[in-house]
Amino acid sequence: MMVRLQKVIAASGIASRRAAETMIRDGHVTVNGKVVRVLGTCIDPSKDHVKIDGRHVQPSEPEVFVLLHKPLGYVTTMDDPYGRPTIADLVAKVKVRVFPVGRLDYDTEGLLLLTNNGNVAQACVHPRYHVPKTYLVKVSGVCTEEEIQNLEDGIALDDGMTAPAVIRKSGKAKANSWLEITIHEGRKHQIKRMLEALGHRVMRIIRIRFGPLDLGDLPAGVSRFATDVEANALRGIVHRTTKPRNVRAQAPRSDLQSLRPARDTGPPRVRTTSPPAKKDSRSKGSKARPAPGSARRPGRVVKGRGRPQTRKG
Repeated sequence: MMVRLQKVIAASGIASRRAAETMIRDGHVTVNGKVVRVLGTCIDPSKDHVKIDGRHVQPSEPEVFVLLHKPLGYVTTMDDPYGRPTIADLVAKVKVRVFPVGRLDYDTEGLLLLTNNGNVAQACVHPRYHVPKTYLVKVSGVCTEEEIQNLEDGIALDDGMTAPAVIRKSGKAKANSWLEITIHEGRKHQIKRMLEALGHRVMRIIRIRFGPLDLGDLPAGVSRFATDVEANALRGIVHRTTKPRNVRAQAPRSDLQSLRPARDTGPPRVRTTSPPAKKDSRSKGSKARPAPGSARRPGRVVKGRGRPQTRKG
């Protein structure tokens, strides 16, 4: 199977696809002993030999899914130019090169997925697939029923109306309260902006569910590999190309099947055709001839009857 050269390099874990493109343009990559500088060059990984600065590029690494409980004070990136703590410090024991799926803010904690599967990562963050994300949010004050209804219907932000959400009251303190909010969009600071539009300051955000994944009792700062069931559910998102019909009616569950319940369409419809009408033996232009010995007289039409009749004159 022919694959683009930069994709083969990225799949091997040596560098990202963008960094691989830079290596190709700078002449660091050879294919079967010849330098390749043209982006988009396709090769067969099972037959062609790829080297970077003389080092052989190994076949692609195994597929990996890592669940991380991101704590406060970490940047969702593998490398930060400002020297801030990154999530790469928390998954240093993972030998395969992985990257985060989506992002959590610096002051947001909770479940974060890392993988080396680009198709799954794209599907998890693309709005077409409507992958739900559930957060526990601590807000100042107590939201009224009317405010919760507004959150569920959608809030008008500077970048447009938000999509319908699922809101549940999760707890109450003396002056603050907890909400469980499920959304499928990925706008910047969306949760904070939605609540601030109603006059409530967000004090803490914890993501507890992401698609088919659940944070569970995973401690903060600790990571684990996904189970086979979780990994298969993530792969299933790629093949689910239809969005759910009613986002608000869905409970924030970790089951992918809840996103689109099965619909019974009933027995298949059978198309029936009516029998062909009998054709008149007479042609359209011909006139019926009277029987021999009979005389035909012109008649007058009698009005007010159901059908034209003739009266003998």
